[in-house]
Amino acid sequence: MGISRVFDLSRRSLATYQRALDVTSHNIANAANPNFTRQRINFVAEKPELQSGFVWGTGVKMDQLQRVRNTLADTQLRSTMPRFYDNQSKSAMLGQIEAVLTEPSELGVSTLMNSFFNSWSELAVSPNSAPLRSDVIQTAQRLATKVANIHSELDQMRSDILNEYKTKVNALNHHLKDLQSLNSQIVEFKAIGNSAGDLEDQRDAIIDEISKLANVNIQRDKAGSINLSIGGIYAADSSNYVEFQVGTKNGKLSIVAPDGTMPTSLNSGELNALSTVYTDKIPGYLEKLDVVISKMMTEVNTLHSSAYTLGENPLSGINFFEDYSGGELKINSRIVNDPNMIAVSADGSAGNGNIAVSLSELGTKKILNGTTLAENYQSLISELGHDKISADETAASNEFVLQQLEAQKVSYSGVSIDEEMTNVIRFQRSYDAAAKLIKVADEMLQTLIQMV
Repeated sequence: MGISRVFDLSRRSLATYQRALDVTSHNIANAANPNFTRQRINFVAEKPELQSGFVWGTGVKMDQLQRVRNTLADTQLRSTMPRFYDNQSKSAMLGQIEAVLTEPSELGVSTLMNSFFNSWSELAVSPNSAPLRSDVIQTAQRLATKVANIHSELDQMRSDILNEYKTKVNALNHHLKDLQSLNSQIVEFKAIGNSAGDLEDQRDAIIDEISKLANVNIQRDKAGSINLSIGGIYAADSSNYVEFQVGTKNGKLSIVAPDGTMPTSLNSGELNALSTVYTDKIPGYLEKLDVVISKMMTEVNTLHSSAYTLGENPLSGINFFEDYSGGELKINSRIVNDPNMIAVSADGSAGNGNIAVSLSELGTKKILNGTTLAENYQSLISELGHDKISADETAASNEFVLQQLEAQKVSYSGVSIDEEMTNVIRFQRSYDAAAKLIKVADEMLQTLIQMV
């Protein structure tokens, strides 16, 4: 091996280990970056040369700069992530609904409805009592106010959910735009043989954000691009991305592609949670409440209209409630203005309170699908509680899996300062050795020159 060959071999070694030190320094600098994937250099021997019947080694080179990434763990994370955020989001919204219903408490519909029927029982004992008649009206008003507040607050919650859905769809579109841009840059980098590790980290972080919003499917092509689909809709690649709008599918809140296409399998993620609570849960709970209140109004009016009011000329055929619509339970204005218009007498006599007894018994009679009004309303509360517990338990289970997968990801792809510092020492020594080899070659060359 000639002196010039020693110089060339040493020069290549210096360049290789300098690059290795650069990569290691980059790893250390990003040790606290949660989206960073550790990078590793693969060393290989340079192509040997055949000369004078001998095979001469030509040193070392960097074969490739590799991201230490577990794609299987990524797939599992992105499968679990939308399920976790779906149930976490549902749990939070269902908790808000529980707070609106305030069950069980003195302010809940169950207690207020019970107070309403109890007021009739008390009036039955003293049908001519003005305070007791006023108490019937007041308990009815408190119940009506609570029902109206529930409707109002849940309607406002639906409006807030719709706005939140629109905000998250805008965020989704922003992520898809960034994904397409990064795909394009990565393809360009790889086409000329360059590493795109940092860009790929940014891309993975964006895909993780999208996975919080919706369940995704990804396919990698040979050029290095990731082609992403959402709920069965092709959403982004290296050339294009879809800008979704907000629409409805079979009455359910949904994302819509510009060509009108809607996802066929968007079944998890924050968007699905918002859609489910907006479309199914809140309307379903309100419908069950309306069934109870409507039945109560009908039964009360049937009995009340059969009774006689208090006064010199008793009247019959008067409904206690005027109407129930849109959560507004209206008490007959004639009764509100004149409590004597409350009808409880079965025969028109002033001391008769037989109908008040029957009205009070509505609270314990099975008049709605084989259940009492309270039991039927309690089924709503039980359903809400079951939905909340189910969301809590599923979210907790998914969170545990996510934590395990994140720990695996950090263990596999994260930066270990101790390991990187070991590499710094190792590469520094190799660099120093190559530098010393250059010095030796230089001394040999100087000796030869002096001999001439």
